Amino acid sequence: MTKKTAVVLFNLGGPDSVAAVRPFLQNLFRDPAIIGAPAIVRYPLSWFIAKTRAPKMEPVYADLGDGSPLLPNTVAQQEALQALLPQDHKVFICMRYWHPMAPEVVQQVKDWGADQVLLLPLYPQFSTTTSQSSLDDWQRFAKRAGLKVPTRFICCFPEDEGFIAAQADLLKQQYAQAIEAHDTPPRLLFSAHGLPQSVVDRRKDPYPIQIQNSAAAVVKAAGLEDTDWKVCFQSRVGPLAWIKPYTEAEIRAAGAEKRPLVLTPIAFVSEHLETLEELDIEYRELAEEHGVPGYYRTPTVSTSEGFIASLAHMVTHQTWQNEPSAVICNQAGQSTCPESCKGCPWHKSGHKSGPKPQHTSGPTS
Repeated sequence: MTKKTAVVLFNLGGPDSVAAVRPFLQNLFRDPAIIGAPAIVRYPLSWFIAKTRAPKMEPVYADLGDGSPLLPNTVAQQEALQALLPQDHKVFICMRYWHPMAPEVVQQVKDWGADQVLLLPLYPQFSTTTSQSSLDDWQRFAKRAGLKVPTRFICCFPEDEGFIAAQADLLKQQYAQAIEAHDTPPRLLFSAHGLPQSVVDRRKDPYPIQIQNSAAAVVKAAGLEDTDWKVCFQSRVGPLAWIKPYTEAEIRAAGAEKRPLVLTPIAFVSEHLETLEELDIEYRELAEEHGVPGYYRTPTVSTSEGFIASLAHMVTHQTWQNEPSAVICNQAGQSTCPESCKGCPWHKSGHKSGPKPQHTSGPTS
């Protein structure tokens, strides 16, 4: 007897209109995973941050087409994945900070009559601020709605073959263009959304390690291990120290050395504000200002055939009989995270695995 399986794609979400920018920002900064202060402090603080940042962000979203393209791009991934799944599987989208959000999606899953639920974050690398926050939110509203069915959570897929191969193919195209256009070999920058260093230290968040491992896997798959490559982090806000190196600093350094750049967004699987505005406009202008001789940006994997096929494989190759409700690490039982990463849900759920070798940036020249 087949069972109806709801596949829930987790993503950040984005305002679907300029008018939604302020409430979106308020939802974002109200999350205790983002600001760890008590609610009595966090709620008024989120209101203040949203009030002050919204006027700066509204014109940006207006330029993107009166809202974030993240939901339409995620819908495209949803439809592509649905086409590869059996008829007893249905794919839902659940955004964290703007619609469709957990309360409404939980009810949709319940009304559909799901026998089991597979939660699949569209974040290749796990962080307590993204995947864990979405999981906590889902569990809270599933309990309220009385959705009591076996539920599995795929925590991450930082070195998944399909994801890595799709990103490597896109990188090779940009690298070939840069090689053809310049006498000086390009430097490869793998840019990921940053985190405050305090979050990593306090929560033992595995995100930076997984980012490094993803980048190393991509350069290996692309046959570019011996190139000059480095991981860096973007989207820093506020006065706190964030994980380094910063993407802006690496762009300035490349300009000083007159090195072309091929920049790959390693933590994003679809185009949105951080790629279309920050990478394509702000960082390109920064590169030109500092004399970078060539700036090439690798697209996200989006609906690449190999990436979507890999998501489908994750979904259809689950074995529910032994552990119907569990955290699943998509590394064949070998977590990417060393035991020191106590924030890793694989380790927190009681699994044990030895630390994997840590990859480092490629040779510089």
